[in-house]
This record gives sequence, C-alpha cells and structure tokens, in this order.
Amino acid sequence: MAATSGFAAVFAIASLLCLTIAPTRGALQAGFYKGKCNGTDVEATVKSIVAARFAQDRSIVPALLRLHFHDCFVRGCDASILIDGSGTEKTAPPNLSVRGYDLVDQAKAQLESTCPGVVSCADIIAIATRDAVVLGGGTQYTYVVQTGRRDGNISLASDASANLPGASLSASQAIAAFRAKGLNASDTVLLLGGHTVGITHCSFILNRLYNYNGSGKPDPDMDPAFVAMLKSRCPQTSAVDNSVFLDNGTPSTVDNSYYKQLLAKRGVLKVDQNLAMDAATNGTVKSLASGSLSFPSLFGNAMVKMGSIQVLTGTQGQIRKSCRVVNK
Repeated sequence: MAATSGFAAVFAIASLLCLTIAPTRGALQAGFYKGKCNGTDVEATVKSIVAARFAQDRSIVPALLRLHFHDCFVRGCDASILIDGSGTEKTAPPNLSVRGYDLVDQAKAQLESTCPGVVSCADIIAIATRDAVVLGGGTQYTYVVQTGRRDGNISLASDASANLPGASLSASQAIAAFRAKGLNASDTVLLLGGHTVGITHCSFILNRLYNYNGSGKPDPDMDPAFVAMLKSRCPQTSAVDNSVFLDNGTPSTVDNSYYKQLLAKRGVLKVDQNLAMDAATNGTVKSLASGSLSFPSLFGNAMVKMGSIQVLTGTQGQIRKSCRVVNK
C-alpha cells in the first residue's frame, strides 16, 4: 500500500517465521468437546455437513471464511452475526451478502439432538470454516481448531458498520484495523489471503476501472491488460452488478495464487493491491508468493489467532439453543 507503517518488511517476515500456536489460547483448548456430547464426535459431525455442502457448492469455502471473519471482527468470535432481528449485525450493509447461516443451523440442529445445550454456535462457525478451508486447499491446510467459545447475546448493526474494514484501505489503515483486534501486520497479510477464493461485485471496483480518484482513467496500480479484462465483465453502466473473482489465477482453490496476482498488479480490491505496494507488507507478499514462507501453515496459524478475538468462555455469554435467537 502507498502509506508507510512502523512494521518494516524484514520484521514482518521474521515475525511470521517465529510464529507458533500453543495448544491453548486463553481459555480455549483443542478437543474441548471430547467426552461432553454423549458419545458424539462434535468436530466429525460438523465436518460431514461441510463436506456434503462442498460437494454441491464449492463457494461454501469463501462464504464460511467471510462469515467467520465478519463475526470475529464485531464483538469478537461470539456468533453475534447469526442473530436474527431488526437492527442486528445481519442487517448492516457489509453483511447483507454474507452466506452460510443455513449450514451453521444444520450443524447446530444435529448437535442439539444428541447433546442439547453443549456446543456453541461460535465454535460451529470456527470448526466449519477450518473444514471448508481444508476441502478448498487440501490436507496441507489442516489446522487445529481450539474450542470452548460461548455465544454472545448482543448484536447491533452499528457495531458491524463501525468495525469491519473497507475494501479501499491503505496498508497502514488495514494494519491498524487488524491491530485493534490484537492482530499484527503479518496476520493482516495472511488473513486477507482468504481472498484467494471468493468474489466481489463490479460496483465495488468501477471507480478503479474508469475514474480512479476523479482522474477519468483507471487506477495506475492495475495491470492494463487486467483492466481491459475486468471492463469486459464490468461495463461502466449496466443494469446487472456482475460478480468478479478476487483471485483470477486459481479462483476456486485455497492457495498462494492470490499473492502472485498482487505482484502482477492484478489485485481486484484496492486493499489487496495495496499490500504489494507498501514497504511494510511487500516483503511478506513476495515471500508468500514464492513459497519461501508457507502459506498453508501460516494461514492456519493466523486463523487460530483470529478465532481467539474477544472470545466468551467459562460462564460468560450462553450456549444458544438456536443460533438465530438469544436464549430467554
């Protein structure tokens, strides 16, 4: 990104190399539900549901990644995004296109039938997202999900609008937004790597294609051939808001192609392209693109770290009977 940051590229790479994930983060722990669900393997139950959906619809991978991210960045990973009602997080503009709620409902219903009041909706989101990532990228993307979260009972659209980072942030702004959640510059680069799968819509990038910053020209940080290709998909005036892959290398596979695209000036969202333009993040992008830093293992580590943001544990919050409704 154009702006500078206190995180030098060398420091960012070093911090990635030194990053390790302990068996527990705070009160979360691996295998929290073992022996607590009347003989039911909680993680296996969720995995089977995700696998069945993936077999029908590979887009469940970016859908669950986005759901998990949008939940954790607002009031922490407490499943508050799942609550129905007027003025809840679901109704905030950034969340109107979030999907995956029905899959969480399906897993919750199955687990409630065998061990009612035990498994939180927040944990189901975290487990399901991991399973989707592995299906989308292969077994090398397996990481241990730490569980023990409880569900929140507050969900406000205003919180979502205030906390979810935008698509046009500079690198320093993105790092600051992630730092506010306890994540560092390296985590920022890795978690935005979730854009290795998924789509955006033309309406979010028209300014980059036709009138960047009022210039009447495309964003100069985009490859001209890529601009031409995107223009064919996104006419300046159209009655239909077409979708565009965020990674035009391998758009349906979880891999490091996203970073290779950024180095080729083929980042679709400005916040993504800015990662390759800023000295604080460029070195990490290059190392992930080349494979000298392992995206599979480091992405899993970053997902575990994100999954621990402001979690409710112990007697905090509740275990919702329905993920859509706060217990009375």
